[in-house]
Amino acid sequence: MSARVGVVLSGCGVMDGSEIHEAVSILVALDRRGAKIECIAPDIPQRDVVNHLTNKPEDKSRNVMQEAARIARGKIKNIADVSADDFDALIFPGGFGAAKNISTFATDGANCTIEKNVEKLFRAMHAAGKPIGLACIAPVIAAKILGNHHPKLTLGSDPKMAKTMEAMGATHHPAGDVDVVVDEEHRLVSTPCYMNDVGPWIVYQGAERMVEEVLRLAGDTAAGIRSHLATTAAHGATHGT
Repeated sequence: MSARVGVVLSGCGVMDGSEIHEAVSILVALDRRGAKIECIAPDIPQRDVVNHLTNKPEDKSRNVMQEAARIARGKIKNIADVSADDFDALIFPGGFGAAKNISTFATDGANCTIEKNVEKLFRAMHAAGKPIGLACIAPVIAAKILGNHHPKLTLGSDPKMAKTMEAMGATHHPAGDVDVVVDEEHRLVSTPCYMNDVGPWIVYQGAERMVEEVLRLAGDTAAGIRSHLATTAAHGATHGT
């Protein structure tokens, strides 16, 4: 049975939304493996709008979900309308949207907050033991939400970023360009992508390895649930329930 994977987008474009190369690499890697993909995003205004030619902010307003729909080819759902029951796994591409729109990390650092519907779904997935993949800057979301549990994560090889992540309670593991860090206990998989100084082909390889690990964990979770249900059914039959 194909894994159902929610891809959480935060807009469209590295400076104010989802990083497009990362998002597309994740979607291609998932599709290549036969996953059932559902793109989701919060229906909220962007924190800012950046001209990607000049890298300067513009006096405009854009909607995160509408912009994310560009990457999703229009097939996208409001994150407020889905639940952990809809997915076997969740994946977050990076880009400044992850640090501006679905969190406030870009302005507040370790004291950031997470968009309420993103946090609600993240916590529900974690509580259900379902895996979550995070690329580039997106691991800060897991660090903030699960900081008290000291999750193992990576933001690549930048010591300053590692220090900030650890201030949120996470354990930072330096990672090479296509490396992944897998936290088996908390069902988290993270990879640096553009947090390191790399090109699109390296980004794809890191995204692909992350997807492989997320789907492996999703398979383990599904197998565990099936085993539990079978055991429960057998117990019920034995006791005539």
